[in-house]
Amino acid sequence: MQQENFSQSLWQQWVEDIHCVFERDPAARNSLEIMLTYPGVHALLVHRLTHRLWLKGWRFVARILAYLCRTLTNVDLHPGATIGRRLFIDHGAGVVIGETTIIGEDVTLYHGVTLGGTTWNKEKRHPTLGDKVLVGAGAKVLGAITLGNSVRVGANSVVVKDVPPCCTVVGIPGRIIQSKGLKIQMNEGIDLDHHLVPDPVGKAISCLIERIEELESAQHTFALKATTEESCHECEAGSVCQKHEQEPAQLKKAVG
Repeated sequence: MQQENFSQSLWQQWVEDIHCVFERDPAARNSLEIMLTYPGVHALLVHRLTHRLWLKGWRFVARILAYLCRTLTNVDLHPGATIGRRLFIDHGAGVVIGETTIIGEDVTLYHGVTLGGTTWNKEKRHPTLGDKVLVGAGAKVLGAITLGNSVRVGANSVVVKDVPPCCTVVGIPGRIIQSKGLKIQMNEGIDLDHHLVPDPVGKAISCLIERIEELESAQHTFALKATTEESCHECEAGSVCQKHEQEPAQLKKAVG
């Protein structure tokens, strides 16, 4: 990985990481509480340090610090991962971020999220997340894929393909849903309504039920119409019907 140019000091990064919690967690009351009781924040603050050590070549020291941090916080952030400004890891338990992961700014991850790799080759094998991405609890984003800006990943989804900006992903494997008319990003901040995600399977089943009801109704109408139709000898096909009615009688007479 190439050397990065840090536009902010380590202290400035820490200050931003702490204050962004107030925008995305209504339970946060003050900075002291955040610094003492938020494992996701603890893991991120340590990662800011270990990532700098990693880029300077102090990789063993960086891994040791990351290991100790994981032991205390249950959040596994590889020192090689590139994380943008104001990442918020809510609750933190079970979050895993791999070495070649790249995360943009103002991203939110909930507990149980995995940003993992799918190959043993020493190459870009972890996902890239754009700005203002939200990944729901338990979701897995696997491989060297890209999630565009303002993408939302539903809880427990498994994403293995690229996702365009401003889309929602749900299911296993993740299905991309173009959210037409659905609010994804608020102008004044970050939209945390990650529970308001479409249900494509439920919608498909609902459409099938409506279609079946329409077909049954049409069939019932057709059956009623058939019972009230005129008799055969009065319709245009009367001669044909009479011919077929006479055939069994002639055959019986011939046999007798």
